[in-house]
Amino acid sequence: MTDRVAHAVATGISRALMILILVLVVFAGFGEAVLQLWNWLMPAIFKLPAITYWQGMGLLGLSWILFGGLRGGRGFQRAWNRSWERPFDRLTPEEREHLRRGLRGCAPPAGEPETTV
Repeated sequence: MTDRVAHAVATGISRALMILILVLVVFAGFGEAVLQLWNWLMPAIFKLPAITYWQGMGLLGLSWILFGGLRGGRGFQRAWNRSWERPFDRLTPEEREHLRRGLRGCAPPAGEPETTV
């Protein structure tokens, strides 16, 4: 191997090792934050027992699985917005007009008081 290739391999390995160490430190920090917040709030508010560091890490992992923490954030919310953000876009012009006519009878126009029967 040439010096250039050896240097590139060594640089790649050292970068990967640094990224791995950074990821482990970040996970450890999040686990410690969960532990501290749980032990500070939950026993006082809900009379729950204090947890250990590894229980905090397990709770953190469970919350990331359930709420999509490793998918760039807002994973479920992004899918929800995509399906419900513009429901009228999927309607034909006739369906939109039919819906508007139907909704006109449900509420008074803006600025007019409601009348009771």
